[in-house]
Amino acid sequence: MRFIETAVKDVTLVEPDVHEDRRGYFFELYHARKYTKGGITCRFVQDNFSRSVRGTLRGLHYQLKNPQGKLVFVVEGAIFDVAVDIRRGSPSFGKWSGVELSADNKRQLYIPPGFAHGFCVLSESAGLVYKCTDFYSPADERGIIWNDRALGIAWPVATPLLSPRDQSYKSLVESEAELPLYSE
Repeated sequence: MRFIETAVKDVTLVEPDVHEDRRGYFFELYHARKYTKGGITCRFVQDNFSRSVRGTLRGLHYQLKNPQGKLVFVVEGAIFDVAVDIRRGSPSFGKWSGVELSADNKRQLYIPPGFAHGFCVLSESAGLVYKCTDFYSPADERGIIWNDRALGIAWPVATPLLSPRDQSYKSLVESEAELPLYSE
């Protein structure tokens, strides 16, 4: 199992060891000791499943008072997954990391608390699972507009399918006063 630093500190790409033969394949989806050794030491408390059609963009979501770290992996199809550092005072504040996750490449992305998360679907449909470090808190839910020019995220879709909520979010700068503070 490999733990690879991305362009944004603290966001980690995980490549599991896949054991494949003519019958199919096997790999460990999660192994607490190996993840701890790889630097992902949090405790996960909730697992979520999301299924979406091609061109759907969900995000950029975060929880303000109960921030969630997420370990994201795709079980069907492919997505472009993005993490944005929204921790005021962080050396990488406003920076983003984006990777393709798919059922074929079996990669996972760890997004720590203090980051906004979003993804868009590249395949006809995609099913993804993500483990969370805190429980979903609807009253605490916030977001950054997906196409914030200051972030400059290179989304691989020009006119995504968006929820009304995702269309209504403000830019990072407009949200900055309420964002969490960075602490080492």
